[in-house]
Amino acid sequence: MSIDVFQEKIRKTKNPSVLVAEAFFHWVPPRILTECGNTAAALLRYYTELLDTLKGTVPAVRFGFGGFSLLGPDGLNALSSLMKGAKDKGFYVLLDAPETLSPEAAKHAAQLLGEADSLYPCDGIVFSPWLGSDILKAFLPLAKKGKSLFPVVRAANKSAAEIQDLLTGNRLVHTAAADIISRQGETAVGKCGYSQVGAVAAASSADSLRALRGKYSRLFLLLDGFDYPNANAKNCSYAFDKLGHGAAACGGSCIAAAWQDDGEDCDYLEKAKQGAQRMKKNLTRYITVL
Repeated sequence: MSIDVFQEKIRKTKNPSVLVAEAFFHWVPPRILTECGNTAAALLRYYTELLDTLKGTVPAVRFGFGGFSLLGPDGLNALSSLMKGAKDKGFYVLLDAPETLSPEAAKHAAQLLGEADSLYPCDGIVFSPWLGSDILKAFLPLAKKGKSLFPVVRAANKSAAEIQDLLTGNRLVHTAAADIISRQGETAVGKCGYSQVGAVAAASSADSLRALRGKYSRLFLLLDGFDYPNANAKNCSYAFDKLGHGAAACGGSCIAAAWQDDGEDCDYLEKAKQGAQRMKKNLTRYITVL
């Protein structure tokens, strides 16, 4: 199962982190933007260089479909090339799926992403289940095709608590969502002990992570927002089991935009490597991946 592959890549690298590759032009060193002439070409060059630099040390990369699609055909072509390149380089590839505002749209997205010759080859899909269980069910066939699913249970943005932490009966809204998601994945548990149907949780919410790990022992937790001001490695540690398994933290600007600390004239690839090493060091200060 794909979730077994993910966990094994983390175990081999001893690094429970994921590079977030978003189509943010301000993450790209200005000289690359100038030399390439347009944002899509600059993103393609920059992330290709990053993936070459981090290959074998960071186990996974997560791409955002929405940002690349807003750049038009050039952006989507760049995304397709980057995802294929990441697969070839041995990364576990995650994709934030296209926005789906109806079950029909979700089913259509799942069908296209599940094709063997998909333009966007990935091992796992991130999506929002907040319209209801029929959105989740539309993506479930992908789990049977070997792809891991990561519906967003608890978002990382500061105002997520306004809705997702409300009480419904004796549960928080986001734990009610986790109940539904957990049931759907009960028959898809891999050798590593975690289900093909995992969940995205907030790196900034220690109480939520404690509760989710304590109640849902089969949910692999993808921790969003590691670089948010209110997130830290200690909070993330509550998402892991005793073997240091079952979770991974997603780092974006702390790796991809690490060059900003020293300005545009620095060695941006060396800064990215240092950012990735720092993220790993911070996480493994609190957990040991066995």
